[in-house]
Amino acid sequence: MCWSATADLVAGTAVAGVGVACVARTRSGRELPLAALPLLLGAHQLVESVVWYSGGGSGPATTAWAVIALPLLTVWVPAGVLCACPPHARRRVCALLVVATLTAAMLAYGLATGPAKAEIRGHTVGYTFDLPLTPLLIVGYLLATVGSLLLSGDRWLRVLGILVALGALGCWVLWRLEFVSTWCALAAVCSVVVFRWVGTRPVSVPAERGPAARY
Repeated sequence: MCWSATADLVAGTAVAGVGVACVARTRSGRELPLAALPLLLGAHQLVESVVWYSGGGSGPATTAWAVIALPLLTVWVPAGVLCACPPHARRRVCALLVVATLTAAMLAYGLATGPAKAEIRGHTVGYTFDLPLTPLLIVGYLLATVGSLLLSGDRWLRVLGILVALGALGCWVLWRLEFVSTWCALAAVCSVVVFRWVGTRPVSVPAERGPAARY
């Protein structure tokens, strides 16, 4: 996700720190899964720093990286959106969560039957997976992650979805060209947006239950 082990280590620590601040800032349990997303992204980068230091391969760090990047994030994002989104958006996000669950199951099966491999390529790390129906899995992954944010019914989450879509495209192009990996920069920006989102959430006030509640 970053261009070197040191960059991954520094960026991962910083993003995880933003995640701690996001969790501390939450005022409702429904916000917690999305608020903790930067923590997961930070941990992901820290894991990749181990991949760098180990020279790639198919060891435990590579497996952990793949599990977080593929099945875990596929379910985590729409599940978090479903918890936090307004009632009118829950039906469509729930449908995407079903897509996410099926996609994550196929991704998990692929990782279990064909271990992930990492290869250091200059300033990038290339990952290879033996996954069935790859085009279908890519569509399912994008619907689960970007789609759930765009259909969340929340202004800041829609901004995050647009940012993820455009930023991921740019990062993917640079990564495919094996020029430099900039995913960590995108993760950092997204974490700041999540921090901002948590700060804009309304405070829930319990409804009064009768005259006694006024005294």
